[in-house]
Amino acid sequence: MSRYILADVRNQHPTLTESQYFLLAALLDGPLHGYGIIKATEQATGGRLRLAVGTLYGALERLERAGLVIADHEEIVDGRARRYYRLTDEGNASLQREALRMQQAAHVVIDRAPRTAQA
Repeated sequence: MSRYILADVRNQHPTLTESQYFLLAALLDGPLHGYGIIKATEQATGGRLRLAVGTLYGALERLERAGLVIADHEEIVDGRARRYYRLTDEGNASLQREALRMQQAAHVVIDRAPRTAQA
């Protein structure tokens, strides 16, 4: 039996999509603007996840409505407003719950995988 106890997460908090997870993870180190979030998600996934601009801002809007991110500040760069977003406390908690859920799910398989013989 696994040394990890699976939490009963039913009816508590919805799980995050992969895009939402990496978007929130991009904000762990502090506020970022849209392009910074796109680059951070690409880097974190080795280029596997590439957020389109429209997808990013739609996701940010939904996450903001859910109280997981908030617009932190704006600055003007080359005559254009650049909005920075940051995690809220609830956003950080949601991200941590999702990381734990994924870790627990992975251990269901990892703990049962056949061990290779060591030489």
